[in-house]
Amino acid sequence: MTHNFTEPTTGYWQRLVEAAEVERPDPPWRFGYPARLPDGRVLMLPIRQLASEPAHAVASLILNQASLEVADALGAMLAEWLEPYAPELLVGLPTLGLALAPVVARALGHARYVPMGTSRKFWYDEALSMPVQSITSPEPGRRIYLDPNQRPLLEGKRLVLIDDAVSTGTTLQAAWDLVEALGGDVVACGVAMRQGARWAERLGAVRAVRVVGVLESPLLRSALDGWVLRE
Repeated sequence: MTHNFTEPTTGYWQRLVEAAEVERPDPPWRFGYPARLPDGRVLMLPIRQLASEPAHAVASLILNQASLEVADALGAMLAEWLEPYAPELLVGLPTLGLALAPVVARALGHARYVPMGTSRKFWYDEALSMPVQSITSPEPGRRIYLDPNQRPLLEGKRLVLIDDAVSTGTTLQAAWDLVEALGGDVVACGVAMRQGARWAERLGAVRAVRVVGVLESPLLRSALDGWVLRE
């Protein structure tokens, strides 16, 4: 069973609402999924049908399309969860983790963060890269890079990786492997959204328990009148 429940996402990710304001709090959901935040408020996430699996869907977060108020709120909440890890430096993952990392860095009192990227500059070293693939960017051949000039900042430091979301775990695993291979000590990873549970299986138990998230986004399947939780 597939659905045609779709609408423009322009109005999504623009405000946090009280739980009592949510029109459709329980499944089946049609257009949006109400993701609850630690303070009890709700961020509505648009539901997107998967092209490769039309009977399945995900509720997505595109952080660089969110209002500054929402981005700041998510960053502040994430910083509170990460503060006990006492990171010396944050590493932002491309692409949307680069919108969240500076917010979290400021909230933790840091003056800078280290950005990773998927665009190879001519002075980059291919040895300082890893192949990546994600649920929203499934095309093969992409790699995640660290600017060689940034490498000394990582060596021997307590690091936290920052990304907007974790779903399959492939991007996070690649970045984690690369940063540790370069001498960094990854004590945690902070994300705005944890989606499903496949990422935990990929990362393994030791790393999975160090992935801190602000909100949860389940995987969904089609039902008679909308989308419900996928078992």
